[in-house]
Amino acid sequence: MAKKAIVMGATSGIGMEVARLFAKRGCTVGIAGRRLDKLKEITGKTTGIVAYRQIDVTDDDAPEKLLELIDELGGMDIYFHSSGIGWQNNLLDEKKEIDTVRTNGLGFVRMVDAAFNWFTARAEQCTRKIETSFRIACITSIAGTKGLGAAPAYSATKRMQNHYLECLSQLARMRRLPIRITDVRPGFVATDLISGSSYPLQLKADDVAKGIVHAIEKKKEVVTIDWRYAILVFFWRIIPRWLWVRLRITSK
Repeated sequence: MAKKAIVMGATSGIGMEVARLFAKRGCTVGIAGRRLDKLKEITGKTTGIVAYRQIDVTDDDAPEKLLELIDELGGMDIYFHSSGIGWQNNLLDEKKEIDTVRTNGLGFVRMVDAAFNWFTARAEQCTRKIETSFRIACITSIAGTKGLGAAPAYSATKRMQNHYLECLSQLARMRRLPIRITDVRPGFVATDLISGSSYPLQLKADDVAKGIVHAIEKKKEVVTIDWRYAILVFFWRIIPRWLWVRLRITSK
């Protein structure tokens, strides 16, 4: 039986490419995002993407709309979260910081919890043992590795996401639930999110999407994309705080 996957934040960039790859690999796919015109366009042009909902993760009714999409799709085996925002914010514009926290913090928790609780209810309803685990996969970032002064709220919310997913992974095992987590940590990806910046080693969204789908298929729990960033993060981690805060890490 083909798996059913829902992609949140599928109207552009990585989310759109992942949705297309899921469909290409035989999944029945539902997509969600804020741009209704793009949702209709992608659904109309891609075989295997069969349902959509206009969802803004910062809205209180977003979980209800997700449940509607799940019902229309006929269930869900994979929830992929690609919804997020961020800016380089050297001037510490308060609105940008708060909007980032609202989307990457509150919106993230709202939707991931909704997916986790749906999987929990589904598992508890089953009278027989579930042969394969449900999967929650989320794009976080290597920006969560260390505090980035050029993007405070973005970096901090990505660190929160890393820890939150780790917590849910432990919680699922504590409660003996058939739910597994994949934390995807890409480097800088050439999408609208960093448009106009000069960050080095920018990755292509379609290449990142291939790495994500591969990680999900291989049931990986944490993956850094790509190998160059894996090396970079290794060395970032061993830089002491007193030295890190004196480094100038910015795209300009």
